[in-house]
Amino acid sequence: METTRKTSFDFDAIAWGVFFLFWAFTALFKSLPAGIGGIGIGLIMISLNVARSLTGRPTSTFTIIFGLLALLLGGLELSRQLLHLSFELPTFAILLFALGLITVVRAMKK
Repeated sequence: METTRKTSFDFDAIAWGVFFLFWAFTALFKSLPAGIGGIGIGLIMISLNVARSLTGRPTSTFTIIFGLLALLLGGLELSRQLLHLSFELPTFAILLFALGLITVVRAMKK
Protein backbone atom coordinates (compact mmCIF):
# COMPACT_ATOMS: atom_id res chain seq x y z
CA MET A 1 0.00 0.00 0.00
CA GLU A 2 1.37 3.36 -0.99
CA THR A 3 0.98 6.10 1.63
CA THR A 4 2.78 8.99 -0.04
CA ARG A 5 0.76 12.13 -0.66
CA LYS A 6 1.01 14.35 -3.65
CA THR A 7 2.56 17.59 -2.42
CA SER A 8 2.40 19.62 -5.60
CA PHE A 9 -0.94 20.55 -7.06
CA ASP A 10 -1.67 21.22 -10.69
CA PHE A 11 -3.06 24.71 -10.16
CA ASP A 12 -3.99 25.10 -13.83
CA ALA A 13 -6.15 21.98 -13.79
CA ILE A 14 -7.81 23.02 -10.52
CA ALA A 15 -8.50 26.54 -11.83
CA TRP A 16 -9.99 25.24 -15.09
CA GLY A 17 -12.13 22.76 -13.15
CA VAL A 18 -13.45 25.54 -10.90
CA PHE A 19 -13.94 27.71 -14.01
CA PHE A 20 -16.20 25.10 -15.64
CA LEU A 21 -18.06 24.43 -12.38
CA PHE A 22 -18.68 28.15 -11.92
CA TRP A 23 -19.79 28.50 -15.53
CA ALA A 24 -22.26 25.63 -15.04
CA PHE A 25 -23.47 27.25 -11.81
CA THR A 26 -24.14 30.58 -13.51
CA ALA A 27 -25.87 28.83 -16.42
CA LEU A 28 -28.13 26.87 -14.05
CA PHE A 29 -29.14 29.87 -11.96
CA LYS A 30 -30.37 32.45 -14.45
CA SER A 31 -31.63 34.62 -11.59
CA LEU A 32 -28.09 35.74 -10.75
CA PRO A 33 -27.37 39.35 -11.70
CA ALA A 34 -25.55 40.02 -14.95
CA GLY A 35 -21.83 40.44 -14.36
CA ILE A 36 -21.50 37.82 -11.63
CA GLY A 37 -20.06 35.37 -14.17
CA GLY A 38 -17.35 37.80 -15.26
CA ILE A 39 -16.48 38.73 -11.70
CA GLY A 40 -16.27 35.07 -10.67
CA ILE A 41 -14.11 34.12 -13.65
CA GLY A 42 -11.83 37.08 -12.97
CA LEU A 43 -11.43 36.02 -9.34
CA ILE A 44 -10.64 32.45 -10.39
CA MET A 45 -7.88 33.60 -12.79
CA ILE A 46 -6.40 36.05 -10.28
CA SER A 47 -6.52 33.38 -7.54
CA LEU A 48 -4.67 30.98 -9.84
CA ASN A 49 -1.81 33.43 -10.11
CA VAL A 50 -1.82 34.19 -6.38
CA ALA A 51 -1.48 30.46 -5.70
CA ARG A 52 1.35 30.20 -8.22
CA SER A 53 3.13 33.16 -6.68
CA LEU A 54 2.77 31.90 -3.10
CA THR A 55 4.33 28.56 -4.06
CA GLY A 56 7.21 30.12 -5.98
CA ARG A 57 5.93 29.16 -9.42
CA PRO A 58 5.96 31.64 -12.31
CA THR A 59 2.74 33.52 -12.89
CA SER A 60 1.03 33.85 -16.26
CA THR A 61 0.66 37.32 -17.73
CA PHE A 62 -2.14 36.05 -19.97
CA THR A 63 -4.31 34.78 -17.11
CA ILE A 64 -3.58 37.88 -15.02
CA ILE A 65 -4.76 40.15 -17.84
CA PHE A 66 -7.69 37.85 -18.63
CA GLY A 67 -8.68 37.88 -14.95
CA LEU A 68 -8.42 41.66 -14.67
CA LEU A 69 -10.44 42.15 -17.87
CA ALA A 70 -13.10 39.71 -16.68
CA LEU A 71 -13.31 41.53 -13.34
CA LEU A 72 -13.58 44.89 -15.06
CA LEU A 73 -16.17 43.82 -17.60
CA GLY A 74 -18.17 41.86 -15.03
CA GLY A 75 -18.14 44.87 -12.74
CA LEU A 76 -19.29 47.16 -15.55
CA GLU A 77 -22.07 44.77 -16.49
CA LEU A 78 -23.18 44.44 -12.87
CA SER A 79 -23.08 48.19 -12.28
CA ARG A 80 -25.10 48.80 -15.47
CA GLN A 81 -27.82 46.53 -14.13
CA LEU A 82 -27.72 47.82 -10.55
CA LEU A 83 -27.60 51.50 -11.55
CA HIS A 84 -30.19 51.05 -14.34
CA LEU A 85 -27.96 52.64 -16.98
CA SER A 86 -29.52 53.19 -20.38
CA PHE A 87 -26.55 52.18 -22.56
CA GLU A 88 -25.55 48.63 -23.43
CA LEU A 89 -21.92 47.54 -23.31
CA PRO A 90 -20.84 44.74 -25.71
CA THR A 91 -18.76 43.05 -23.01
CA PHE A 92 -18.07 39.78 -24.82
CA ALA A 93 -16.90 41.55 -27.96
CA ILE A 94 -14.65 43.86 -25.91
CA LEU A 95 -13.17 40.86 -24.08
CA LEU A 96 -12.50 39.00 -27.35
CA PHE A 97 -10.89 42.10 -28.86
CA ALA A 98 -8.65 42.63 -25.84
CA LEU A 99 -7.58 38.97 -25.72
CA GLY A 100 -6.84 38.95 -29.44
CA LEU A 101 -4.81 42.13 -29.16
CA ILE A 102 -2.84 40.79 -26.20
CA THR A 103 -2.12 37.54 -28.04
CA VAL A 104 -0.88 39.35 -31.17
CA VAL A 105 1.32 41.76 -29.19
CA ARG A 106 2.86 38.92 -27.17
CA ALA A 107 3.55 36.91 -30.34
CA MET A 108 5.21 39.90 -31.98
CA LYS A 109 7.51 40.44 -28.97
CA LYS A 110 9.00 36.95 -29.26
